[in-house]
Amino acid sequence: MDTLTSLRVFCTVAELKSFTAAADRLGVSPAMASKHVMQLESRLGTRLLNRTSRHVSLTETGRLYFNQTREMLERLDEVEDAISKVTVAPRGTLKLSAPVWAATSYFTDMLAAYNRRYPDVCLDLDLSGRLVNLVDEGFDLALRATSQDRLDPGLVARLLTNVQFRLMASPDYLERTGRPRNVGELNGHALLRYSGVNFGESMSLEGPDGPHKITFRTAMQSDNETILHLAALRGMGLAFLPTWMAEQDIEAGRLEIVLPAIMLGFNSTLYAVYPSRKYLSAKVRTFIDFLTASTREMA
Repeated sequence: MDTLTSLRVFCTVAELKSFTAAADRLGVSPAMASKHVMQLESRLGTRLLNRTSRHVSLTETGRLYFNQTREMLERLDEVEDAISKVTVAPRGTLKLSAPVWAATSYFTDMLAAYNRRYPDVCLDLDLSGRLVNLVDEGFDLALRATSQDRLDPGLVARLLTNVQFRLMASPDYLERTGRPRNVGELNGHALLRYSGVNFGESMSLEGPDGPHKITFRTAMQSDNETILHLAALRGMGLAFLPTWMAEQDIEAGRLEIVLPAIMLGFNSTLYAVYPSRKYLSAKVRTFIDFLTASTREMA
């Protein structure tokens, strides 16, 4: 028998001073209510209730046990009530890991819109770009741009959108070095290289007439997309940047897409990953749903 259920039965019998009344309130038979109390007495090795054909009363030991047990059950009920409210209504701190390049006006606009809808949720963001351990480090979820075969099989992954990386540079850089007219003319150009991906000395880029093996000159490399973005704005070289990150700079003319008629770059899929579908809290569920809707509008 479940001990917690037996405790609730015992307290109800003690309060109502009747097995029949307690059984009726709890939706069990009087015989089952009696078995629950007998199970507790057997476990404790003492009698908790005095029973007669017409009356039920607590023994001295039973009264002590009842007072302690009732207080414990009341606290448990309070905790369960608080947890149920968190499960139903989004509240509390949402700990989120996301790529460095998520620190954009577009993503911040999404966060602000979520905050307006769910003001009781505090957003705790890690944008270091490191691959966090969700369970060990206490993260609720992470946004990861990768391929599905590289995701941890122990995590649940929900596809959000495709993120497009394009080759970009500042007008100043392109005026100094000359705007490439075709893929082959990219050879020798300065590249702001993302060190998180190993391209080697050269990389293959697809042109209208087939693949071209291009050798860039590395001007700078870093595992932080923000510094690569800023370096591109300052004319240090070409960079593969997510259009999410550079959208406003492209619109303002601070950056240009190199060879815009050719899809130079690559796509990555953005996933929301979290430890388990079971007992998903309202703050996580609503945030994922909100991101899914927002990124669908963007795509």
